[in-house]
Amino acid sequence: MKPLRTGSVVLELTLIVLAAGTAAADDKVITYGFSTDYFSKYIWRGQNVDNSSVLQPAFSANAYGFTGSIWSNIDMTNRSAVAPDNAWEFSEYDLTLDYTGTIPDFNWVSWSVGTIYYQFPNQVFNPTTEIYGGFSLTQVPLTPTFKWFRDVQEIHGSYFQYSIGQTFDKVYVMNENCYCGLLLGASYGWANAAYDRGYFGVNSGQSNDLTFSAALCTQVYSWMIKPSINYSSMLGNSIRDATDKSDNFWVGLGISTTF
Repeated sequence: MKPLRTGSVVLELTLIVLAAGTAAADDKVITYGFSTDYFSKYIWRGQNVDNSSVLQPAFSANAYGFTGSIWSNIDMTNRSAVAPDNAWEFSEYDLTLDYTGTIPDFNWVSWSVGTIYYQFPNQVFNPTTEIYGGFSLTQVPLTPTFKWFRDVQEIHGSYFQYSIGQTFDKVYVMNENCYCGLLLGASYGWANAAYDRGYFGVNSGQSNDLTFSAALCTQVYSWMIKPSINYSSMLGNSIRDATDKSDNFWVGLGISTTF
């Protein structure tokens, strides 16, 4: 088996909202973020990594457009297929360095480049590294976003993701420090033959996954509480045949803050 990692359209949208709120709130040179999420399953790019409960804490620091972060996955049960009998132990952590900016005179176009290093303690998988690049149209309805991920260590293949999302700010306001918003997102993934061969044993480029997410974000002072529901389906027939659970529904509950 090959290394796997999580991902979420709603998570990306939440980070964008938090970053925008922080930038508007103060002029700190360095800002920090902390989050921890519970999910009933660990799903990454449509692939069911763990069909049981997981906890995913993360920490980040941002300055001058650069963001460094560490993300981790903790299996909460002994039922993980990739890390059995390791309840409450780390099965993965990822180190990410990202730079995000805008195009001069076109500040509605946001672009980003970065690299992700994946490590898998308590598993037999080798560590690997991805580089990525992409852009978002931040003032266009549904905020269309395109990203290209290239594994340069183990898989030597590419995964392309197109996503859209909509934020509904302050759909319910209790007071100026406590209010609720709604985040809706969807993503589509396609991968080339090298990627599909490495992950699925499929020797052709195919559609990989279609994912839908919704989260109700409650802001309480500097903290955000985020219950979410998610659904993902593997698309290509050969990809579906190569995966054990091709359709997944899962729920989550997260808490995050910036400071």
